[in-house]
Amino acid sequence: MLRRQIRERKEYLYRKAQEEKQRATEVRKQKVRSALETNAPLPTDLKKDALSIQKLLDTDTPGIDPLETHEDDEYRWAGVEDPNVYITTGHDASSKLKEFAKELRLVFPNSQRVNRGKTGVKELANICRANNVTDLVIIHEHRGIPNAMEICHMPYGPTAFFSLSNVVMRHDIPDVGPMSEVFPHLVFHNFSSKLGNRVKSILKYLFPVPKEESQRVVTFFNDDDFISFRQHTWSKGENKADDPVLTEIGPRFEMQIYKIVLGTIEHENIADVEWRLHNFVRTANKRKLLTNPEDEDQNDKQT
Repeated sequence: MLRRQIRERKEYLYRKAQEEKQRATEVRKQKVRSALETNAPLPTDLKKDALSIQKLLDTDTPGIDPLETHEDDEYRWAGVEDPNVYITTGHDASSKLKEFAKELRLVFPNSQRVNRGKTGVKELANICRANNVTDLVIIHEHRGIPNAMEICHMPYGPTAFFSLSNVVMRHDIPDVGPMSEVFPHLVFHNFSSKLGNRVKSILKYLFPVPKEESQRVVTFFNDDDFISFRQHTWSKGENKADDPVLTEIGPRFEMQIYKIVLGTIEHENIADVEWRLHNFVRTANKRKLLTNPEDEDQNDKQT
């Protein structure tokens, strides 16, 4: 089993290494295509390879993007099979963190809460692979207050790191409704940049596809790169003309993404860092990375 995992990991890394070559080829093809369409002279650096690039253009299928990325390989079964999520905590978890883990188990359908004990990260990842787990969620705390969440997609990654704040448990929410365990509809707001769509995919594929008649809604609302999590159920009014009535069922918290690693949780220190948040720059408080692509590009230059 270990040899199989090593081979699959090497194949995945090889496919990922080919992306830059494919991306460079696509850029050159696009330059030749635009020159042919506008009847403009070819760029100097492409004149030698223009004929071979034009042959590649003839083989392209219209309307299909020939560039495949590692993201296509990561979530190739999304929507086909329901996710299987494991939720656990750091070592020596407090009673409040364990309670928060129990509530997260109700948030994510088809999830299980696992007692961490003294199990190491590497052993935990192997347990997930052996049980066909699609995602591993690890929550951490500071002095009994949940303050961080790690979402690791199995078996290759990515692993997303979030900070948590303003965590409110279900029993602390006034007039909280009864918990529903049906598959929820998802609402994402203000995730328009490339990074925003990446974070949206990581969160979206934790949930299975809901039925149309489902009356449970999970909302991820982005405001200045802080993602507010809310969960409601809705019911119809007495009259058909009445608006639906929303009832919050909790919990509620805020999330902020600060790192994405191209690998699983046990390879955090050796895997490539896809994206990292840089707060200590002059314009950090003005940027909106999940919404504005230009701000995202400026952050990438700091990496």
